[in-house]
Amino acid sequence: MIETIKFGTLKWSHIVRPTEDDLLALQERYHFHPLDLEDCRTEVNLRPKIDIYDDYHFIILHFPDFGVTEQFVEIREIKFFWGKDYLISIGKSQWMLKDLFNREKVKSPASGRMEVGSSDALLYEILDHLMKDTQRLVEKVDKDVDDCGRSLFSRKAEATIEKISMTRKNVILLNTMFKPQMVLFNKLQSGVIKGFAENMEDYWGNIMDYYQKIWDMVEDDGELIKGYSMTFDSLQVNKTNEVMKILTLVSSVLLPLTFIASLYGMNIKLPIQDHAYSFVIVSGIMLGIAVVMFVYFKMKKWM
Repeated sequence: MIETIKFGTLKWSHIVRPTEDDLLALQERYHFHPLDLEDCRTEVNLRPKIDIYDDYHFIILHFPDFGVTEQFVEIREIKFFWGKDYLISIGKSQWMLKDLFNREKVKSPASGRMEVGSSDALLYEILDHLMKDTQRLVEKVDKDVDDCGRSLFSRKAEATIEKISMTRKNVILLNTMFKPQMVLFNKLQSGVIKGFAENMEDYWGNIMDYYQKIWDMVEDDGELIKGYSMTFDSLQVNKTNEVMKILTLVSSVLLPLTFIASLYGMNIKLPIQDHAYSFVIVSGIMLGIAVVMFVYFKMKKWM
C-alpha cells in the first residue's frame, strides 16, 4: 500500500513490500523506467547505485540493522525515486524508516514536522536519520570488538571464540556493505550527481562526514578483530603445546621405569630378585632414574 505525507507541494510516499498493483500505479503516475520498477520487484539485495534520468533519480542504498536475535547484523535495502517535488521510498520490511515515516505522518504541519522545502532537503533529513542510527549500531559493534580484546585471556575459550566469530562476521558484513556506497556519497558531495535544489553540497558533505567516520570505525574494527582472532589462535596453540610438552616429559620419565617394572614382572631369572631387599633396591633405582631425568630436564630448561 502506498502511503503519502505532504509537505506543502512536496510529497513523501513510502511503500513496504510493494505489490504489483503498487508498481503499476507508480508507472502510470510517474512513468518510471521499466528496469527501475523491475529492481523493485526483485527479492534479493542489489548493489548500491544511482541511476540518473532527466526528471528523476533512482537510488538503491543499504543500511545495517540487528536481526531478531540482536546478535547478527543484517542488511536493510531501501530504494528511492527522487524527483523534483516528490520522494518515494520502498523497503522490504517494517524497518526504522517506516517508524520515521509514521512519526512524521501523525504530526500536523503546524506541530513539528520536518522543515523541508525540496525533495533534496527531505532526502537529506532521511539519510541523516539513517546515518545516526547506523552510527549507534556501529558503536555497539565497536564495543563488542573491545569486549573481545578484554576476553582474550579468559579461561572460557569456547565463549571467547564464539564472541570473536560473531563479531568478526558483523564487521565483515559492515565492511562489504559500506565500501560500495562510498563512491556514491562522494559523488553527491562533490556535485558530480546533481539534485533538484541549489547549494546542497554542504548538506551532502555532512552526510559524507558521517559515512567517513563510520567507515573509519569499521575499518579499524576489522583490523582489531583480525588481530584478536590471530592472537587468540596463537594463545590456544601455545596452551596446547604446553600441555603436550608436559605429557611428553611425563611419558619420557615413565618410559624407563615402565621398562624396569615390565622386566622384573617376567617369569625368568633376574639379578637381585632373590635378595632380601630386592623390592627396595629396584624401587630405589627407579626413583633415582626419575630424579636424574627430572634434574636433566630442568638443566635443559625443558620444564
